[in-house]
Amino acid sequence: MKNISLRIDRLPSTPMLKKILLITGIGWMFDAMDQGMVSGVMAAIGKSWELSTAQLGLLGSMSMLGMALGAALSGMVADKWGRRSVIMYTMVIYGIASILSGFSVNYGMLLVLRFITGFGLGGELPAASTLISEFSPAKIRGRNVVFLESFWAWGWILAALVAYLLIPVFGWRAAFVIGGVPAIFAAFIRRGIPESPRFLDSAGREQEADELVRRMEEQAGISPFVPDASVAAKGSDPHHRVSFLELWSKKYRRSTVVLWIIWFGINFGYYGFVLWTPSLLVDSGFALVRSFGFTLIMSLAQLPGYFSAAYLVEKIGRKKVLFIYFIGTAIAAWLFGQAGNTVQVLVFGCLLYFFSLGAWGCVYAYTPEAYPTAARASGAGWASAFGRIGAFIAPFVVPFVYGVSGKENGFHYVFFMLAGVFLVVAIIVGLFGKETMGKALE
Repeated sequence: MKNISLRIDRLPSTPMLKKILLITGIGWMFDAMDQGMVSGVMAAIGKSWELSTAQLGLLGSMSMLGMALGAALSGMVADKWGRRSVIMYTMVIYGIASILSGFSVNYGMLLVLRFITGFGLGGELPAASTLISEFSPAKIRGRNVVFLESFWAWGWILAALVAYLLIPVFGWRAAFVIGGVPAIFAAFIRRGIPESPRFLDSAGREQEADELVRRMEEQAGISPFVPDASVAAKGSDPHHRVSFLELWSKKYRRSTVVLWIIWFGINFGYYGFVLWTPSLLVDSGFALVRSFGFTLIMSLAQLPGYFSAAYLVEKIGRKKVLFIYFIGTAIAAWLFGQAGNTVQVLVFGCLLYFFSLGAWGCVYAYTPEAYPTAARASGAGWASAFGRIGAFIAPFVVPFVYGVSGKENGFHYVFFMLAGVFLVVAIIVGLFGKETMGKALE
């Protein structure tokens, strides 16, 4: 059997890879657009249907439950039937459910549709990052996955524009439809994405994998290379599929534990501040956060965070970048909690988004590299699923801490708590994380 991994790792960035990255990234952007618009329409929905704070919190968290289930199931499906099918069909599910959300007739219907939207979104993200990781040579693999994640920032920028320009005119229902239609289009153009050659090889479809890699070799002007049998024979059975219980076996336990902690921590911390920060700041007297300008500035601050992380992951390694950016996020969260004026809110807020989104990009790059092909999508999917539990409970924990601490000190205690979460994750990464930069995926 030809060693597909070795052949991919000696390639440069080919036109095929760039096309796959762009098309996959467009879908990722619309995923982010949906998430960004939810925070923008919740207030309008609450006013329209006279919802309580608890009902709004459940609405914001319902998609997280769907994302958890979608991530867990799609990972196993992607390891069995392929990455390409998952990123196409989950995008269709997400798009249709988002469009139908705009036609909800009551609160219960909207809850169900937001759950289904989250299911599609949660299933798409780990499969997409796995696909890009498997198509990329080792020397640019991390950078490519962080670039994929950087499309998230563009999605939030689009969401800010929709919230500013369209929601006041057409209402919250139009926002869901506007978010869903492009997702269907993204699913359509993803038909042109081929299946991962590493998956094809592991599934016993060696000829298809060989033809695909040969096309990339031709684009790069590199002659096909087949290693000797002793090299190609190394490793475990390529057709073996790893079960959930095997992710906790001695072989994978360390990677699984570290990844689950990372995913839970970053989800809890990120959604803890991104969903509630505007409300908490307004309650503290910072009226600026209601403006379009504040949202846009925070969204733009994500971009240098992604791009700096994309550069550093291939220079100093995934483990160091994760540690540095989680520490940076912890410090920024603590400073943000101490902000006493509008300038400090903007400066520390930009730092918070810079470091946290840079960390997100590295997490997506690091996760698929922790497992071999047989377990990659399942391992990434389950880690993502567990992380969404953190995203689900954070919107409830934050207002509880704020309420218990009182209006005078609540804002400080909330961000002290979030800073502590990011600090714990940084310590876990520093002590137990493995470095995967430049290593073969197998």
